[in-house]
Amino acid sequence: MVVLEKTTRINYLYDFYQSLLTSKQKSYMSLYYLDDYSLGEIAEEYGVSRQAVYDNIKRTEQMLEQYEEKLGLFQRFRQRKQLLQDLQKAVKQHDEEQTLSLIDSLEKLD
Repeated sequence: MVVLEKTTRINYLYDFYQSLLTSKQKSYMSLYYLDDYSLGEIAEEYGVSRQAVYDNIKRTEQMLEQYEEKLGLFQRFRQRKQLLQDLQKAVKQHDEEQTLSLIDSLEKLD
């Protein structure tokens, strides 16, 4: 996975699942992924080793992936987004059959 894709995915997972994380996990992830702090800067701020920060971030990434595997919020978000784009296209093309099919697919996601 390309670094930018991984960062984008982790940011989305963080948005969906941050309420399931501890305050320290939220803080480390926010500083690292959202505020672009280095591991060393976070370590200095919290008075811990760079390795401790790295380990915490990696464990938290794994937790976010596990939450996604079990709950699938991000996957359904992406599916819904794609269906909405397809629906807009079908409406513009006045394709009533496709429009109704896409609406049905959207309803099934929930």
